[in-house]
Amino acid sequence: MTILPPDPDLTALRVELARLRGERGWTFDELADRSGLARRTLIDLEHGRTTGSVTTWHALAHAFDVPIEHLLGTLCDDHTPPGAKDS
Repeated sequence: MTILPPDPDLTALRVELARLRGERGWTFDELADRSGLARRTLIDLEHGRTTGSVTTWHALAHAFDVPIEHLLGTLCDDHTPPGAKDS
């Protein structure tokens, strides 16, 4: 029997992107300049029209000056992440 992992919380990832951008007061144009990503890509990520690649999220982590784990860790917000011990 195959046990599948839980679905990633893509909404949490999208919300975290919007939160970080808003917290800094950056427009999509400013984030595009800081990350090297296209404005359209950023809009599509934040509005859930695309999930992006690891390269995309890596560029965003650098632009926001946060560890990539901070961004991608939100994918497990609705379940226990792998390797986490239950209390």
